[in-house]
Amino acid sequence: MKPINVTVWGEYRHEKTHKAVSDVYPKGMHVTIAEGLQAYPEFAVRTATLDEPEHGLTDAVLNSTDVLTWWGHMAHGDVRDDIVEKVAKRVWEGMGLIVLHSGHFSRPFKRLMGTDCSLRWREAHDKERLWVVNPGHPIAQGLPDFFELPEEEMYGEYFGIPQPDELVFVSWFTGGEVFRSGCCWHRGMGKVFYFRPGHETYPTYYDENVRKVIANAARWAAPTLVSQFTRSANGPTAPLERDRVTG
Repeated sequence: MKPINVTVWGEYRHEKTHKAVSDVYPKGMHVTIAEGLQAYPEFAVRTATLDEPEHGLTDAVLNSTDVLTWWGHMAHGDVRDDIVEKVAKRVWEGMGLIVLHSGHFSRPFKRLMGTDCSLRWREAHDKERLWVVNPGHPIAQGLPDFFELPEEEMYGEYFGIPQPDELVFVSWFTGGEVFRSGCCWHRGMGKVFYFRPGHETYPTYYDENVRKVIANAARWAAPTLVSQFTRSANGPTAPLERDRVTG
C-alpha cells in the first residue's frame, strides 16, 4: 500500500527564543508532532520549518505531500505570499491541510477560509474537555466520548470561521467557555481540518488522544482519488455537441 506522505510544518521560533517552550519541546513542536505520526506505519513523515529556504515548502515538497500539518503563532506575517498561494493551490488540487491551534491565524488558513478567523483567548492554565459531537466521523474513531487536557490556553467563541461542513469536537473550559475545536471543510478537491489544542507551553502534543486525532485527521484529509482535473478549462471552451450549437 502506498504510504500517506505527511509534511509537518512548524514555525520553530518559540522553541529558539523561549525557555518555557524549549523545556517542553526541546526538539521543537514540529518534531514531536511528527513523532506522533511516525508511530503509525501508513505515514511517511517529514518536517519543514519557517526559516528553511522557501519555508521548507519547495515545489518538490508540496507536490509530493498528501497532507500538510501547520502550526504557527509569532511569525504569521513572515510567511511569503507565494508560499501562501502555493499551499492554497495544492489544497484546491487535493492536498489535505491540518491546521493546529494558533494556526487559525495563519495566512494559508485565512486564505482558504476567506474570513478573519478571530476568537477570544486566555492563558490561565484552564482544563480543556473535548467532547466528541460526531462519533461516526473518521476523525473521531477510537476516541472516548470525551477526553481532557489538564492545562491549556482557552479559546472561546465567537470563532470567525465559515460554517464548518462537519463539526467533530466541541471544547469546554473551566472558565465556562465553549469552542468549536474540531472543524472540517472541503476546499476545491482538498480537505481542511482545524484542531484547537496545542499551546506552546503545554505538553499537549505528547497526549495520546491528541496524537490519535491528528493521525485520524491525516487519514481523512489524504487524497482519495487520482484526479485529471486541470485549471486550463478556465476560458473559452469548444462545444461537445457541435451540431446543436451555432454562432
